[in-house]
Amino acid sequence: MKPSHLQPVEPAAPADADGVSLPAWIYRDAEFFERERDCIFRGSWQLVCHLSDVPQPGDFHTFEFLGESVLVLRGEDGAVRAFHNVCRHRAARLLDGPRGHCGRRITCPYHAWTYGLDGRLIGVPNRDSFTGLNPARHGLVPLEHEVFMGFIFVRFAPGLPGVHEMAAPYARELAAYRFEELVPLGRVTLRARAVNWKNVADNYSDGLHINVAHPGLTRLFGKGYGIESRPWIDKMSGALRDTPSGNWSERLYQRLLPEVPYLPPERQRLWTYFKLWPNVALDIYPDQVDFMQFLPVSATETVIREIAYVHPDARREMRVARYLNWRINRRVSLEDKALIERVQAGMASSSYSCGPLGEGEVCLRSFARRMRALIPESSLPRAPPRGWSHE
Repeated sequence: MKPSHLQPVEPAAPADADGVSLPAWIYRDAEFFERERDCIFRGSWQLVCHLSDVPQPGDFHTFEFLGESVLVLRGEDGAVRAFHNVCRHRAARLLDGPRGHCGRRITCPYHAWTYGLDGRLIGVPNRDSFTGLNPARHGLVPLEHEVFMGFIFVRFAPGLPGVHEMAAPYARELAAYRFEELVPLGRVTLRARAVNWKNVADNYSDGLHINVAHPGLTRLFGKGYGIESRPWIDKMSGALRDTPSGNWSERLYQRLLPEVPYLPPERQRLWTYFKLWPNVALDIYPDQVDFMQFLPVSATETVIREIAYVHPDARREMRVARYLNWRINRRVSLEDKALIERVQAGMASSSYSCGPLGEGEVCLRSFARRMRALIPESSLPRAPPRGWSHE
């Protein structure tokens, strides 16, 4: 008997192009990843920190992203500014560490060029040897930034609408949480994941897996998990049930979560998740707000950057609720880690190209639509010949 040579079956092209997921090759292709750097991330808004992270003049926060080092700094005039964290003399990194205080000036550790908190070049050793040097042209290079409800965003090139415009469909909901008054709880953590960043983003906005793969969330929400999508922002939500969970952490959280004075009744026991295109997410609970960012490293590597913010509240019940929230969501995070690693491995299979999307998978449809618009090759079921991005 002659061996049969079966070829993987490509998905039939639906009448509605939204009915098919993004192809597997773009979740592992290095050339596609390089295209994403220019077409998606250069013009995207990236969250650096909150205003409360830089309360005093000289306080700074840094952010590393795709080879760029960003510096957010509070000036002596009280204004917050964003700069490239790079000396204008020989490109040395100026400030180290994720956060700190630099005093009244920034001095380069290489040749001691010195800058004011407003970015002006104010000191050059051996100044007379730099013939024709114009200090006004060699200050720190600023970055466009936007403050949205207390959170500081930056971007490297024009591109997307402003953060306020992107989040506008849910502005009223978000305003209820008084983000401007938040303070950090703990520090920024970085979690490496051996997956493509889109796998993290897809999973975050995937409503179908909740009742399958997250038993804790199912015990808390039942089957009442809502999902919706707007052009630049997704929303997912679930309300805590009154039925006590069989898990002690969840049951105690249900019982001890105290009333939050500034929240309306319908939000006292509501968990809401927002994802801002392309890689910024906010998990909003009555007791705290968790910020999460999916930082692309390579075609198959991502770092999840996260920190919690809270309203100052000394009540014992609130302290316990925040601890229980962490226990519950630590388990959810581990479950998601296993899921996205399972999917990333499957993306390498010769049997898989694209999968069908249900009509209810509105966030995945929206994400795929945006990817196809920005990078047309996202519509191809297989990778084009190497070098396609340079044609």
